[in-house]
Amino acid sequence: MATTPTGRRRKCGWTATTRTRCPRTSRTSTTATSGRGPAPSAARRASPRSGRRRRRGQPGPGLSKGSNEVIQYGEAKGAAAPPGPAPRNRSHAGARPAHRSQQPQQHRHHHQQGKRPATPAPDIVYDQPPKCEISGKEAISALSRAKTKECRQQIAEVYCRHKEGQLMPEKVSRYCPLEGKANVNVQWEDDSSESVPAAPVRIAFVLVVHGRASRQLQRLFRAIYHTSHYYYIHVDLRSNYLHRQVAALASQYPNVRVTPWRMSTIWGGASLLTMYLQSMKDLLAMSDWSWDFFINLSAADYPIRTNNQLVAFLSKYRDMNFIKSHGRDNARFIRKQGLDRLFFECDTHMWRLGDRRIPEGVSVDGGSDWFLLNRRFVEYVITSQDDLVTSMKRFYSYTLLPAESFFHTVLENSPHCESMVDNNLRITNWNRKLGCKCQYKHIVDWCGCSPNDFKPADFHRFQQTARPTFFARKFEASVNQEIVNQLDGFLFGGLPAGTPGLKAYWENAYDEPDGVHSLSDAQLTHFHAFGRMGLARADSSLQGDPDDSSCRYFPMGHPASVHLYFLADRFQGYLVRHHATNLATSKLETLETWVMPKKSFKIANPPNSFTRLQFAEIGTEWDAKERMFRNFGSLMGPTEEPVGMQKWGKGANVTVTVVWVDPTNVIAATYDILIDASAEYTHYRPPLNLPLRPGVWTVRVLHHWSPVAETRFLVTPLAYSKHQPIRQEDALRFHNGPAKNSYMEQSFHGLNPVLNIPVHLGQVEAAKRNAGLTGAELEQWVDSLVRETWSAVDVCSTGPSACPVMQACSKTMWSSLSPDPKSHLGPPRPDGRIR
Repeated sequence: MATTPTGRRRKCGWTATTRTRCPRTSRTSTTATSGRGPAPSAARRASPRSGRRRRRGQPGPGLSKGSNEVIQYGEAKGAAAPPGPAPRNRSHAGARPAHRSQQPQQHRHHHQQGKRPATPAPDIVYDQPPKCEISGKEAISALSRAKTKECRQQIAEVYCRHKEGQLMPEKVSRYCPLEGKANVNVQWEDDSSESVPAAPVRIAFVLVVHGRASRQLQRLFRAIYHTSHYYYIHVDLRSNYLHRQVAALASQYPNVRVTPWRMSTIWGGASLLTMYLQSMKDLLAMSDWSWDFFINLSAADYPIRTNNQLVAFLSKYRDMNFIKSHGRDNARFIRKQGLDRLFFECDTHMWRLGDRRIPEGVSVDGGSDWFLLNRRFVEYVITSQDDLVTSMKRFYSYTLLPAESFFHTVLENSPHCESMVDNNLRITNWNRKLGCKCQYKHIVDWCGCSPNDFKPADFHRFQQTARPTFFARKFEASVNQEIVNQLDGFLFGGLPAGTPGLKAYWENAYDEPDGVHSLSDAQLTHFHAFGRMGLARADSSLQGDPDDSSCRYFPMGHPASVHLYFLADRFQGYLVRHHATNLATSKLETLETWVMPKKSFKIANPPNSFTRLQFAEIGTEWDAKERMFRNFGSLMGPTEEPVGMQKWGKGANVTVTVVWVDPTNVIAATYDILIDASAEYTHYRPPLNLPLRPGVWTVRVLHHWSPVAETRFLVTPLAYSKHQPIRQEDALRFHNGPAKNSYMEQSFHGLNPVLNIPVHLGQVEAAKRNAGLTGAELEQWVDSLVRETWSAVDVCSTGPSACPVMQACSKTMWSSLSPDPKSHLGPPRPDGRIR
């Protein structure tokens, strides 16, 4: 993967443009990037182009962590990753770009001011020495980055076999009688689509799912289920919670099965194609499942036509294969898709190892990896031993994004080529300006694009499409559920307005069988604190009666489960299910506590005349595509690297200053953001030295050094280290702030009087004392901080409770155990449906 440095230091601080100046009040400001502009230190963003994947002219995936919209163009000395294609020049929106002739000199200046010693490449250890000299720089880079000895050995073997010409076929046979692609035109006849054909096709739905959104999957299943069809579900090897849910689902229906094997499939990986081929082989071997079409879906898909409409259409075109091609410019497709590069998957990463040649004799094709294939073609792909199929299976074993090209290429060059329809019967929400952010750089040595989620404003697109379409993607209930409610109403009539849970969505974040090792220490610390907040709320229901212990509890063990809770597409907080001993009965009860984040953003008082800023937030796991933080509630510990986000209204081009202040009033960072007239979002991750000092931080936004607004965020001290109660030496290491109290190489102390931020020695001394706390004293400190930014809204009991005012969770409107008819799975009705 082509990587680039995360910035260079200058005397004036960290800069995002090549032409900056320090504020007159200080020589220590920095300039940050807007969401449309380059990154710190003369950076540029990856420029989305019309293709789905990065072209040679697009920059490699060298993004700073948590900031998918920024990318550096300076190449670090001794960078471990292979060099990507040269970046395309694109100026910073709202900032004046430097002339090209100035860039090399500017670049040298950065190296001189902020040069860090290069990290030497680790010694590469093999079980057996490679059978050839590893000379390719991309292969050397992959070897230096691979995590395990087994993976390094495999990379070396693949490289040497390729060097010796043993991997790739030089020429492949073509069996299609046509020249070029088939051009079959299929029509969508809306008027007759609900009529039942004489011999309706039966469909094998292959659901490829991962993550924890079990209710969204159940809702999809309700929408597509019919007793006449078959459902084969593969759950990613790393998604054990979802696998348990899917196994329970499959036990209810005889035409649903879960793959007896599981794989860790990755975006762009060869494992995805392997998974599809094995699923096809399994389906063909099931003699009791007589199916006609293979359709792959993910949990992010949803139907936009009924099952009857789909069956009527496929029954009419039962001899066709529906697969979406990229177009007719094959040379361009090969370059941007990386088909002319050798890739290999191990350590759940797709490593780029060098160049290769496309085999002669066949026309390489590709496009979407979502398709509908008839049984005859699936049988050909799985059982044929001809030169085309066997050679393409070899070729695509070492190919990036193989599922997006293998079936296209085999179909177009096979005896079945005349059955190809250039339409996969889906509509995809492509927004390349937002979706092409190199967001998969951590798992593949390439840049790619991903579709955006549909929102209610997109609903008209489902009804106005000119070509036949039956599914759409992507949908995420944690981003927007209302669009799915609208689709349900359109397809099935929807649920009555007063239906419980109609506007609510729950998504599991932790389940007890997963084990606490699946949580970070920061998450574990927060979830325990949330549970204790619930016990305090239960205690307060006694109105201070010292003689009544019926609603007083002692916490027991780790949390049982945690859910994200959304209402009307707004994050409402966490639902933590936890065990506690009732002090009146000494019996164990299981409670669920709802905690909600307090509002932390506020406009300056008196208000500033500058009114473009609408909102500001600090968090981690910034999703540049959906423009949201995936770490809901911003649960952060001292080792996190937070991102500052701002949302803007329209207005004139301006420059604002952002100041980060730690809990002891130390100014950790300050930088400028250049906002152009059309900017909607900006974000930036200041390169702070870790660990961050625990406590409530403040981030201020200034215009001409006058306050505009501020937001607060909590860095919570860790009560656990490696999932065990933290020891004092670890507490001191994590909770004392950065070395020499310096978050950056330069000091911002001179700005304290300018910004009217006093430094109190008492705060500093208290922070030093708190840094060494452990046990009950540490928990008290954690709880006091968490209460500043979170509130316990309610608490309920999952079973019988000795507390007379404790409500049952199943009877609340908010609990993860409350009714949710949207995703409820019942027995099939007489018409074969459950929806």
